[in-house]
Amino acid sequence: MIRKILTISLLLVLNLCRLSGQDALKLALLKYRGGGDWYANPTSLSNLSAFCNKTLKMNLNTDFATVEVGSREIFDYPFLHITGHGNIIFSPEEAENLRNYLIGGGFLEISDNYGIDPYIRLAMKQVFPELEFIELPFDHKIYHQHFQFSKGLPKIHEHDGKPAQGFGLIYEGRLVCFYDYECDLGDGWEDQAVHHDPEEIRLKALQMGANIIQYVFTH
Repeated sequence: MIRKILTISLLLVLNLCRLSGQDALKLALLKYRGGGDWYANPTSLSNLSAFCNKTLKMNLNTDFATVEVGSREIFDYPFLHITGHGNIIFSPEEAENLRNYLIGGGFLEISDNYGIDPYIRLAMKQVFPELEFIELPFDHKIYHQHFQFSKGLPKIHEHDGKPAQGFGLIYEGRLVCFYDYECDLGDGWEDQAVHHDPEEIRLKALQMGANIIQYVFTH
């Protein structure tokens, strides 16, 4: 169903699924080639879905999907998440498929799990050669959904002593991709026992993640 009406407001898609009694929507993890660990943070999307259900009263399936960049299955999911530490390779066909998905109404969230930056920037340049990542201002709506982040992204994990930054790709006035850099939201969404983050830090990561989800489904 979502493939047919992806260009309609994703909030409307969610409501249609509820009204029709269909299964709850899933978030999806993007699988890529190149040797990077696309499978990092295996508990993050399940925890984020459960947190959104609790705090935003959403109806997300806590079992996330795994989809390949070049597959038609990406069009079944309004939200794609990509993470890892290493190399990422998109073929021309995969880049075109992802571009069509994003232009058609889908959304991609990239989480820098340390080391992904030079590879994801090249990969996304294949997808949108005409666009550049821009840092989103602190007053951008993505930081001011259910939870307020007046100073932008929270710092979850330390990498190189740099501040956390939120970058975006904007296509024809619409934010189609959000990139959390030097932040590591994905690690913060994981089970607490994985990284032993203080609960207040992990909560900030989940709250920011919920903001992203809410933004995706309402814009």
